[in-house]
Amino acid sequence: MHILLSNDDGYFAPGIVALFEAVSKVAKVTVVAPDAERSGASNSLTLDRPLTVRRAHNDFYYVNGTPTDCVHLAVTGILDSLPDMVISGINHGANMGDDTVYSGTVAAATEGFLLGIPSIAVSLAVNGGLNYATAGQLVLDLIARHQSQPLGKPYLLNLNVPDCNYAEVKGLQVTRLGKRHKAEPVIPATNPRGETVYWVGPAGSAQDAGEGTDFFAVKHGYAAITPLQMDLTSYAQLDDVRAWMDKGAV
Repeated sequence: MHILLSNDDGYFAPGIVALFEAVSKVAKVTVVAPDAERSGASNSLTLDRPLTVRRAHNDFYYVNGTPTDCVHLAVTGILDSLPDMVISGINHGANMGDDTVYSGTVAAATEGFLLGIPSIAVSLAVNGGLNYATAGQLVLDLIARHQSQPLGKPYLLNLNVPDCNYAEVKGLQVTRLGKRHKAEPVIPATNPRGETVYWVGPAGSAQDAGEGTDFFAVKHGYAAITPLQMDLTSYAQLDDVRAWMDKGAV
């Protein structure tokens, strides 16, 4: 089995090193990750300049681009054949609810899925412990399940892991995405030239975090696994929009 690893924290991040150490026990592994932190990059592709691929001392490949660039380059140019799975992470911090829209971690896995490969995004809901090994073991559990009971078609799974020892994880819950309140206001500051600059504010607190959501599962000590899809069509609004358009020009 050949597994491609990527992330959005950079090829040097402890999360991807821990993921490599775990997955290497059961599969051939190739790492292609950004050369720097690209958190919040979402599904962006670099189209305005060429990309370079270099190799670090530990044989990890690193790219001067986004997480999506990394997986796209790996699958369509670097690797001789399609990997059996793409795994992105282990992210330093959870990617739940609305976070998935912005997350470079989820985006790397999404690119694998769009290229027809079963893909998993894995994030650690950091709470001071930095239990990357716990997330790594849960990934191994999913790989074993994938091998023994394949779903039969490509999938995109978002795994969020509580920051505790593996033995303390209460189980794995299949969840839906929760939802946050709107983001906090931007934070103004002044640069050395006296110009006003702005930092993007933190994400809002969880709004829809009831039972069945990823927020609820992780808060209560479970790992949350959420199947994602890329069809953005709002089917519930199709008839409303058709009726709106049938009313004629304004």
